[in-house]
Amino acid sequence: MALILGTAGHIDHGKTSLVRALTGIDCDRLEEEKRRGITIELGFAWVPMPGGERLGIVDVPGHERFVKNMVAGAAGVDFVMLVIAADEGVMPQTREHLEICSLLGIRHGFVALTKVDMVDADWLELVQEDVRAFLQGTFLEGAPIFPVSSSTGQGIPALREHILACASSLPPRHGSDIFRLPVDRVFTLKGHGTVITGTVISGAVSEGDELCFMPGALPTRARSLQRHGSGVEMVRAGERCAVNVQGLEVTDIHRGNTLCRPDTLFPSRRWLVRLQCLESAPRPLRQRTEVHFHHATQECAARVVFFDRDRLAPGDSCLAELRFSTDMVGVFGDHCVLRAYSPLRTVAGGTIVSPLPPLLRRKDPDFQNKLDLLARLPQLAAPDYVTAHSGLDLTRAALNLSGSAGASHSQMQVLTGQSAAALQKQLVQLSSQGEAICWHKEGRMWIASLQFEALIRACLARATTLHAKNPLKPSLPSGALCAGWGDKLPQRLVARVLDAAQKQGLLVAEGDGLRLASHKVTLASDQEGLSRKLLEAHTSAGLTPPNLKDVLEELGVSSKEAAPVLRLLCEQKKLVRVRDGLYYSSEAVDEILEKVRLWFSDHEDLDVGGLKEILGLSRKYLIALLEFMDREKITVRVGDTRQYRGR
Repeated sequence: MALILGTAGHIDHGKTSLVRALTGIDCDRLEEEKRRGITIELGFAWVPMPGGERLGIVDVPGHERFVKNMVAGAAGVDFVMLVIAADEGVMPQTREHLEICSLLGIRHGFVALTKVDMVDADWLELVQEDVRAFLQGTFLEGAPIFPVSSSTGQGIPALREHILACASSLPPRHGSDIFRLPVDRVFTLKGHGTVITGTVISGAVSEGDELCFMPGALPTRARSLQRHGSGVEMVRAGERCAVNVQGLEVTDIHRGNTLCRPDTLFPSRRWLVRLQCLESAPRPLRQRTEVHFHHATQECAARVVFFDRDRLAPGDSCLAELRFSTDMVGVFGDHCVLRAYSPLRTVAGGTIVSPLPPLLRRKDPDFQNKLDLLARLPQLAAPDYVTAHSGLDLTRAALNLSGSAGASHSQMQVLTGQSAAALQKQLVQLSSQGEAICWHKEGRMWIASLQFEALIRACLARATTLHAKNPLKPSLPSGALCAGWGDKLPQRLVARVLDAAQKQGLLVAEGDGLRLASHKVTLASDQEGLSRKLLEAHTSAGLTPPNLKDVLEELGVSSKEAAPVLRLLCEQKKLVRVRDGLYYSSEAVDEILEKVRLWFSDHEDLDVGGLKEILGLSRKYLIALLEFMDREKITVRVGDTRQYRGR
């Protein structure tokens, strides 16, 4: 199993010298670092392990000005070596580094007490007592302390032996298998081009893989891979590596970018986190306060928004929303660190509850239910809970929170932090239980059954409203029926909702549209009389239709009142609209078309004169009828004549 050991501790306490004594590798590569004698950037080394594996070591700067670099280096660290100088003891960055390690979820480590050659035995014993007292209540309480000297070599063999023993006994990594490599260095290598380095925090990558940098989805390919200076074909979680990326310049990539596979991470400017304010914080975190936010190797400005309070006191925790100044990518369960602007120090940390959170509005009726469910997610992901429930409750909750559009399989991985295989098994199980629906098999798109049923209800409510507004319309166009509830949804999902409503007998196809199964066109008593009189007027007129304006005046109704009745008569195929204001009875139209068909049995074409000969009507009716037959594709106009399409 590949692992990473990280250093932590105050400036000038001998972290880099100790790594050099353990590995023979000098992590200070910059000229400024050698000139000033301090570590500024992250350094990297490795120790060979039994079986041919190599344990990676990340050496972090100790100066308070470079804490952001320390946070970047701690991303992906499995256990920590807290370095404390015997001649100085616990110092400010000793405390802050240990707090940062705790906030980042590191739970294993030990203490290296350096420079023991510079103190006497009595002083060394006092310092060790102070260190043990300092570690009380931290994840390093009771951890072994190794007195060492990088100058004389005292204690180095025992420390190296303990490091290898720790690496062999640490529990394996669990959770997401999404390939993620947060970038901590970008440079150009002569003859190769652009190279990035980082720690693979999950998943694996192989030479030649198609990749991209997030945020921004900048496409690239892994031209070659190196691990601890040697070329390899594959690198997996817990390993330091360098990737020679194709088609990009150094200026295209920055520390904080994440190398991943396309369509596996999703940018957002809002995260929901479980926030923990440090007991050592100088003051409470206030509502909407701005902070330096650190996640993996990325740093940005963020604003803290609380839902149930105006401030978070030191030592307290709560669910909060973080709003970023730039796009961020993360996965459920990731750890993050918050540092105050003034004074510049670490004040809080958090665990991501949702990297793609639902929109939470206090005025929404389900606001509190959503908030309560979100607050439960960390509990549902706890190892003992997952062991008992196979992660099913977490997947169910995340899918319900994904809203009316549902989520893709890749988005569900980000929302649950689970492996692809475990997640697929749970989604299939939820589907078999009737709790989830895969509405797009090729795209692996899922939606909670409760959300899908809510869409059906919204569709039916829309249909009810439209039927009430237009009671004489037998059916509704799909576009009008889907307006509102389906505007921002994928068309395939909208179609799936309509199909489900029809299969359940709630909607019925009618003509070119859909209607509620319960909807029947009924005329009011006055409209029934109007319908009958309009139909009688047109039927009795034969081939010479009445003047509609005269008919309406005689009946004492307006054109607006008559419009829905005429529309219904046309939809019932009792009347035929030839043009605005000109209607024929269906029997009259059938008679006209039969006369035209007989004409074409003996003639090649038909003009106004020919139609007058057939029907004996005036020109104003003849022109309208010819245009009507063109529109109905009975005839086709050629110059000033018509030809029969049936021929």
